[in-house]
Amino acid sequence: MARLGVLLFLVQIVLAVCALISCLSAEEGQIRALPRIAWVLIILFFPLVGSIAWFIVGREPNPGARKGWPGGTGAERQRPRPVAPDDDPEFLRSVEERAQQQDQELFQRWEEDLRRREDDLRRRDGEPPREGDRPEV
Repeated sequence: MARLGVLLFLVQIVLAVCALISCLSAEEGQIRALPRIAWVLIILFFPLVGSIAWFIVGREPNPGARKGWPGGTGAERQRPRPVAPDDDPEFLRSVEERAQQQDQELFQRWEEDLRRREDDLRRRDGEPPREGDRPEV
């Protein structure tokens, strides 16, 4: 019977230490119901009840905590979350590169069309097309 009492005492101490660490390392926005100093005093003066109260009432649930059974496969951690196209930097980069390439192709077609028209006008006027006046692209 004495061993059971020692075991329960050790469990109580471990629970209180974990609650203190959790309380002291929690961000200010994660603490509910009472100020941090009040939670620390409750955990110190009433280790078993204060620790349980801290874990149930005192802290915000962790939104990043994994849902499901503890013995799960962990596949949900290995799979990357899907990213919206407008948040994916690779997708945005590819869209920008594609737009630049299309703009460059359109610009080249416009230049070729302009040269062709100028050459047609010069031929109609009887002048040979001038190669030296054309800008290099």
